[in-house]
Amino acid sequence: MDFSYSEKVARLREKLTEFMETNVYPNEAVYVAQLKALTTKSRRWSSIPPIVEELKARAKEQGLWNLFLPDSDYGAGLTNLEYAPLCEIMGRSIIAPEIFNCNAPDTGNMEVLARYGSEEQKDRWLRPLLAGEIRSCFAMTEPDVASSDATNIRASIVRDGDEYIVNGRKWWSTGAGDPRCQFAIVMGCTNPEAPRHEQQSMILVPFDTPGVRVERMLSVFGYDHAPHGHGEIIFDHVRVPASHIIWGEGKGFAIAQGRLGPGRIHHCMRLLGAAERALELLCKRVQSRVAFGQPLAGQGVIQDWIAQSRMEIEQARLLTLKAAYMMDTVGNRAARTEIAMIKAVAPNVALRVIDRAIQAHGAAGVSDDYPLAAFWANARTLRIADGPDEVHLMQIARDELRKYREAP
Repeated sequence: MDFSYSEKVARLREKLTEFMETNVYPNEAVYVAQLKALTTKSRRWSSIPPIVEELKARAKEQGLWNLFLPDSDYGAGLTNLEYAPLCEIMGRSIIAPEIFNCNAPDTGNMEVLARYGSEEQKDRWLRPLLAGEIRSCFAMTEPDVASSDATNIRASIVRDGDEYIVNGRKWWSTGAGDPRCQFAIVMGCTNPEAPRHEQQSMILVPFDTPGVRVERMLSVFGYDHAPHGHGEIIFDHVRVPASHIIWGEGKGFAIAQGRLGPGRIHHCMRLLGAAERALELLCKRVQSRVAFGQPLAGQGVIQDWIAQSRMEIEQARLLTLKAAYMMDTVGNRAARTEIAMIKAVAPNVALRVIDRAIQAHGAAGVSDDYPLAAFWANARTLRIADGPDEVHLMQIARDELRKYREAP
């Protein structure tokens, strides 16, 4: 396995790093101030901080756009391995992924449409998403079932002539609060009598369709993530054309597996970036603060935190790169164990590193003066999102045991 940067990746990495330094980091506080101003005007969920669109336009002009898509017809034509160091850089800021049009859930939805969508679906939804003109959400998780097992999904998608009728309640549908959100990809049951992994389907539901109602927006450790957010959505006898089904009836589980593989590793790449920035902030902090007559950096426990953090980040990065390499060379299915491993490892590593950085910052670490509290909340959420740790550990153990059952 060769993890060295190609000339193309090295060039993009340099451009991306410079863009972050000159455009993103200096405007993080601007974004927060603009969002607060919209809040006082009761426009928190109806307007976008202007700096977002300004930075998106700059990124697009510089060719730092849709880097996540391996399909060169739509994206930058990078492999998963090539995208990894770039995605990591974006993960260093909460606001960065959207600026480069590389943010969830739009990335996953674009991949679904690029891979499984009809030409009509691509024209109507994929191309505006690629241009950053609209946003979307992914409605899979349900409050009434353990959605970590996708075959539990109970929302119904029933054929009625030239239409499908969608009924169900979804929650944690990221992007549902965004005023630019134009549609949801909804997973539901089309045939409860079919084989277990062929009961589900996915369908495109425009957000302005009668019967679609965002019941409430949910917070994550107190963060509402406005104006994007995570919604609980009611689909009440929602009628959409039959042409909105993706790939075909019974393909929902297969699409979900195809969508979640890249989505999971992208989360891990971004988490590495958050951990790196947290370690950077930790190192700067402990060299500038004096306690008990010496800089904090001179304390043995602090040095231990720094060393442990560096080793853990490097280990997690290598596992992420291995998973990305396998996805590129043998496919997502064959790389499922490696994807499961990194999805369990990366959030926990990021949490440990961020926690140490918070501790080194004292009270400042839990404030909004630094990105650490937001990083921590995001990393903790990712021990659940896209499959909880326990599901991934179960998969890893089963794959390991299978080696020995199949041995002669």
